[in-house]
Amino acid sequence: MANMIVNSSNGLGADAVHGGSMVDARHPSGNHHGLGLLALAAGAFVLGAAEFVMMGILPQAAQAMHVSIPFAGNFISAYAIGVCMGTLILVFGRRIPPRTLIIIFMIIALAGNALSAAAVNAPMLIVARFIAGFPHGAFFGTATLIAKLLAQKGKEARAVSAMVTGQTVANMLGVPAGTLLAEHMTWRLAFCLLAAIAALTALLARLWIPYIQPVEDAGLRGQFRFLRKPGPWMVLIAVFVGNTGIFCWWSYVSPWLQKVGGWPSNMVSAIMMLAGFGMVVGGLCGGRIADHWHPGATSAMGQAVAGIGLLAVFLVPGSRWSTALLTFVIAFGLFFVSAPQQLLMAEAGKGGGELIGGATVQIAFNFGNAVGSFVGGAVLNATAMNYHYPALSGVPFAAVAVLLLVLYAFRYERGLLQ
Repeated sequence: MANMIVNSSNGLGADAVHGGSMVDARHPSGNHHGLGLLALAAGAFVLGAAEFVMMGILPQAAQAMHVSIPFAGNFISAYAIGVCMGTLILVFGRRIPPRTLIIIFMIIALAGNALSAAAVNAPMLIVARFIAGFPHGAFFGTATLIAKLLAQKGKEARAVSAMVTGQTVANMLGVPAGTLLAEHMTWRLAFCLLAAIAALTALLARLWIPYIQPVEDAGLRGQFRFLRKPGPWMVLIAVFVGNTGIFCWWSYVSPWLQKVGGWPSNMVSAIMMLAGFGMVVGGLCGGRIADHWHPGATSAMGQAVAGIGLLAVFLVPGSRWSTALLTFVIAFGLFFVSAPQQLLMAEAGKGGGELIGGATVQIAFNFGNAVGSFVGGAVLNATAMNYHYPALSGVPFAAVAVLLLVLYAFRYERGLLQ
């Protein structure tokens, strides 16, 4: 697979490759690798912020669109559904070089976020959010492949986690910034900024990501050959149910912080920044541990942390400090699993299905996001808007995810204690 990387200036000759790392005569120190990962992280930032910013601005967006908070959960679900549908880009774009795909994804993200900023009613915002989510899964599938190819041997999970760090930084800085804009100016400005960053990222991708040949063309059916095995399905179902459980609560984290934690609305952005920091730390820790241990077992450990956090959200009466701590813990677990799960599915898809394999993680993640938002909203309506109960409804989903990942680890990963 390392031979897929060729000179970015003419796309003809292959660069010297050692251990999966490209050595370019113009960048002898390997800085080109770092710049390529930085461009991918910028794209992950755009998509991560676009995905999660709605949680922080949900009350303001609901008020502007003249809908209730539970109905506004559709603004979250629409993005997630777009993620699931957008993978079709990879099915029919498998002959397109990965760098070109990244640029296309950023152009679509630009359009979706610009339309979100201009939305005049709830249906228009739902459609705009769908468009904004369309490139998400396809981007992460493609970016995972590129990150692996740019990585030094034995550090693939860390390279993937570096790319995913863009998504976690979005939650640490981008989402709180969006919350502040919604509180003091307008929530629409957050989407305007994301559209501008998407345009910049398209340029950076063209300049910094080396030319990489398209993946092996295994045909339409061949791209999905890896799904004939039970292992990938165990991982994907675990991703789906795990995120369903978390998003039962996370979709309504902003009003939960205010109603249960007693945080004033102007402090929610600070807590969202704390959550983003938890995601950054969790993502980096998960990638590093997965390189030295086993991706499946690492994922099970992170999912267990998040599940325990959900149970605590229900059991603890709630105060400012307890809600802040639990927000950090669950956010840590949410992204602790990201790099190892991306790596597992990219490896599963070897032989023509690498892009689809990496993208399926995001499909499962966002399908869980959509279902979790729906379940959480239904529980809120059924419990007279008691913000403790959405977390409880997520606990069984999280438990199933842990069980599946533990079973996967014992079945497919040997020497778990080594």
